Amino acid sequence: MVFSSLPNALSILRIILTVPVVMTLLNHQYLFAIILFFIAGVTDALDGWIAKRFSFQTRLGSILDPMADKVLLVGSFLALFWIDLLPLWLLILVFLRDVMIVAGTVGYFLGLDASRDDLLTPSNLSKFNTALQIALVLFLVIVQIYPVSYQWTTMFFIIVATSTVLSGADYMWIWTKQVILQEKRK
Repeated sequence: MVFSSLPNALSILRIILTVPVVMTLLNHQYLFAIILFFIAGVTDALDGWIAKRFSFQTRLGSILDPMADKVLLVGSFLALFWIDLLPLWLLILVFLRDVMIVAGTVGYFLGLDASRDDLLTPSNLSKFNTALQIALVLFLVIVQIYPVSYQWTTMFFIIVATSTVLSGADYMWIWTKQVILQEKRK
Protein backbone atom coordinates (compact mmCIF):
# COMPACT_ATOMS: atom_id res chain seq x y z
CA MET A 1 0.00 0.00 0.00
CA VAL A 2 2.86 2.39 0.79
CA PHE A 3 4.45 1.64 -2.59
CA SER A 4 1.17 2.53 -4.33
CA SER A 5 1.45 6.11 -3.06
CA LEU A 6 5.03 6.48 -4.35
CA PRO A 7 3.99 8.16 -7.64
CA ASN A 8 2.04 10.81 -5.71
CA ALA A 9 4.96 11.32 -3.31
CA LEU A 10 7.27 11.87 -6.30
CA SER A 11 4.87 14.47 -7.71
CA ILE A 12 4.81 16.24 -4.35
CA LEU A 13 8.62 16.12 -4.24
CA ARG A 14 8.66 17.82 -7.67
CA ILE A 15 6.43 20.59 -6.31
CA ILE A 16 8.77 21.01 -3.34
CA LEU A 17 11.83 21.08 -5.64
CA THR A 18 10.37 24.17 -7.34
CA VAL A 19 11.54 26.38 -4.48
CA PRO A 20 15.25 25.47 -4.66
CA VAL A 21 15.14 25.49 -8.49
CA VAL A 22 13.74 29.02 -8.48
CA MET A 23 16.17 30.16 -5.78
CA THR A 24 19.20 28.82 -7.68
CA LEU A 25 18.00 30.54 -10.85
CA LEU A 26 17.47 33.84 -9.05
CA ASN A 27 20.94 33.54 -7.52
CA HIS A 28 22.50 32.71 -10.93
CA GLN A 29 23.68 29.31 -9.67
CA TYR A 30 23.07 27.73 -13.05
CA LEU A 31 24.90 24.44 -12.62
CA PHE A 32 23.05 23.73 -9.38
CA ALA A 33 19.78 24.76 -11.05
CA ILE A 34 20.41 22.25 -13.85
CA ILE A 35 21.06 19.47 -11.33
CA LEU A 36 17.88 20.23 -9.38
CA PHE A 37 15.83 20.57 -12.55
CA PHE A 38 17.24 17.22 -13.73
CA ILE A 39 16.24 15.59 -10.43
CA ALA A 40 12.75 17.04 -10.85
CA GLY A 41 12.65 15.60 -14.36
CA VAL A 42 13.63 12.17 -13.05
CA THR A 43 10.78 12.31 -10.51
CA ASP A 44 8.41 13.16 -13.37
CA ALA A 45 9.54 10.18 -15.42
CA LEU A 46 9.52 7.83 -12.42
CA ASP A 47 6.08 8.77 -11.11
CA GLY A 48 4.47 8.10 -14.48
CA TRP A 49 6.38 4.89 -15.08
CA ILE A 50 5.63 3.48 -11.61
CA ALA A 51 1.95 4.44 -11.82
CA LYS A 52 1.51 2.78 -15.22
CA ARG A 53 3.80 -0.21 -14.65
CA PHE A 54 2.19 -1.22 -11.37
CA SER A 55 -1.35 0.06 -12.08
CA PHE A 56 -1.11 2.70 -9.35
CA GLN A 57 -2.91 5.32 -11.43
CA THR A 58 -5.32 7.36 -9.32
CA ARG A 59 -7.44 10.44 -9.82
CA LEU A 60 -5.25 12.26 -7.29
CA GLY A 61 -2.16 11.26 -9.23
CA SER A 62 -3.71 12.40 -12.51
CA ILE A 63 -4.15 15.82 -10.90
CA LEU A 64 -0.85 16.00 -8.95
CA ASP A 65 1.43 15.04 -11.84
CA PRO A 66 0.43 17.81 -14.27
CA MET A 67 0.07 20.25 -11.37
CA ALA A 68 3.66 19.51 -10.33
CA ASP A 69 4.79 20.13 -13.92
CA LYS A 70 2.89 23.43 -14.02
CA VAL A 71 4.24 24.62 -10.67
CA LEU A 72 7.82 23.76 -11.64
CA LEU A 73 7.59 25.28 -15.10
CA VAL A 74 5.71 28.44 -14.11
CA GLY A 75 8.10 28.98 -11.19
CA SER A 76 11.09 28.47 -13.49
CA PHE A 77 9.62 30.74 -16.18
CA LEU A 78 8.93 33.47 -13.62
CA ALA A 79 12.50 33.25 -12.33
CA LEU A 80 13.92 33.26 -15.87
CA PHE A 81 11.83 36.32 -16.68
CA TRP A 82 12.96 38.03 -13.47
CA ILE A 83 16.62 37.56 -14.39
CA ASP A 84 15.98 38.75 -17.97
CA LEU A 85 16.40 35.40 -19.71
CA LEU A 86 12.77 34.98 -20.82
CA PRO A 87 10.70 37.62 -22.62
CA LEU A 88 7.50 38.88 -21.02
CA TRP A 89 5.39 38.00 -24.08
CA LEU A 90 6.33 34.31 -23.81
CA LEU A 91 5.75 34.26 -20.06
CA ILE A 92 2.26 35.73 -20.57
CA LEU A 93 1.48 33.29 -23.39
CA VAL A 94 2.49 30.25 -21.32
CA PHE A 95 0.66 31.57 -18.26
CA LEU A 96 -2.56 32.27 -20.19
CA ARG A 97 -2.53 28.79 -21.73
CA ASP A 98 -2.06 27.21 -18.30
CA VAL A 99 -4.87 29.28 -16.78
CA MET A 100 -7.12 28.30 -19.70
CA ILE A 101 -6.30 24.61 -19.24
CA VAL A 102 -6.90 24.67 -15.49
CA ALA A 103 -10.19 26.56 -15.92
CA GLY A 104 -11.27 24.31 -18.78
CA THR A 105 -10.44 21.15 -16.88
CA VAL A 106 -12.31 22.30 -13.79
CA GLY A 107 -15.26 23.32 -15.97
CA TYR A 108 -15.18 20.02 -17.81
CA PHE A 109 -15.24 17.93 -14.63
CA LEU A 110 -17.83 20.11 -12.92
CA GLY A 111 -20.07 20.68 -15.93
CA LEU A 112 -20.20 17.28 -17.57
CA ASP A 113 -21.16 13.86 -16.33
CA ALA A 114 -17.59 12.96 -15.45
CA SER A 115 -17.15 10.02 -13.14
CA ARG A 116 -15.25 10.47 -9.90
CA ASP A 117 -12.91 7.79 -11.22
CA ASP A 118 -12.13 9.61 -14.48
CA LEU A 119 -8.43 10.36 -14.80
CA LEU A 120 -7.17 13.63 -16.20
CA THR A 121 -5.19 12.81 -19.29
CA PRO A 122 -3.09 15.38 -21.12
CA SER A 123 -3.26 15.46 -24.89
CA ASN A 124 -0.25 14.29 -26.87
CA LEU A 125 0.32 17.82 -28.10
CA SER A 126 0.27 19.05 -24.50
CA LYS A 127 2.88 16.45 -23.53
CA PHE A 128 5.04 17.59 -26.44
CA ASN A 129 4.56 21.24 -25.40
CA THR A 130 5.57 20.44 -21.82
CA ALA A 131 8.70 18.68 -23.10
CA LEU A 132 9.56 21.74 -25.21
CA GLN A 133 9.02 24.06 -22.24
CA ILE A 134 11.29 21.89 -20.08
CA ALA A 135 13.88 21.89 -22.87
CA LEU A 136 13.62 25.70 -23.08
CA VAL A 137 14.30 26.08 -19.37
CA LEU A 138 17.32 23.79 -19.63
CA PHE A 139 18.51 25.55 -22.78
CA LEU A 140 18.27 29.02 -21.21
CA VAL A 141 20.22 27.84 -18.18
CA ILE A 142 22.85 25.92 -20.16
CA VAL A 143 23.54 28.90 -22.45
CA GLN A 144 24.43 30.90 -19.36
CA ILE A 145 27.31 28.47 -18.90
CA TYR A 146 28.02 27.82 -22.60
CA PRO A 147 26.80 30.85 -24.59
CA VAL A 148 25.33 30.48 -28.08
CA SER A 149 24.15 32.90 -30.73
CA TYR A 150 21.06 34.91 -29.76
CA GLN A 151 19.40 33.63 -32.97
CA TRP A 152 19.15 30.15 -31.46
CA THR A 153 17.44 31.54 -28.39
CA THR A 154 14.96 33.55 -30.48
CA MET A 155 14.20 30.48 -32.58
CA PHE A 156 13.57 28.42 -29.43
CA PHE A 157 11.20 31.12 -28.11
CA ILE A 158 9.22 31.00 -31.37
CA ILE A 159 9.04 27.19 -31.34
CA VAL A 160 7.78 27.12 -27.74
CA ALA A 161 5.30 29.93 -28.43
CA THR A 162 3.93 28.05 -31.45
CA SER A 163 3.66 24.81 -29.51
CA THR A 164 1.96 26.64 -26.63
CA VAL A 165 -0.67 28.17 -28.92
CA LEU A 166 -1.27 24.88 -30.76
CA SER A 167 -1.58 22.97 -27.50
CA GLY A 168 -4.09 25.49 -26.15
CA ALA A 169 -6.09 25.25 -29.38
CA ASP A 170 -5.94 21.45 -29.17
CA TYR A 171 -7.53 21.52 -25.71
CA MET A 172 -10.23 23.90 -26.95
CA TRP A 173 -10.98 21.47 -29.78
CA ILE A 174 -11.06 18.45 -27.43
CA TRP A 175 -13.41 20.21 -24.98
CA THR A 176 -15.67 21.44 -27.78
CA LYS A 177 -15.98 17.89 -29.11
CA GLN A 178 -16.75 16.58 -25.61
CA VAL A 179 -19.47 19.19 -25.06
CA ILE A 180 -21.04 18.40 -28.44
CA LEU A 181 -20.98 14.66 -27.69
CA GLN A 182 -22.49 15.29 -24.27
CA GLU A 183 -25.27 17.41 -25.76
CA LYS A 184 -26.06 14.72 -28.34
CA ARG A 185 -26.47 12.15 -25.55
CA LYS A 186 -29.13 14.25 -23.80
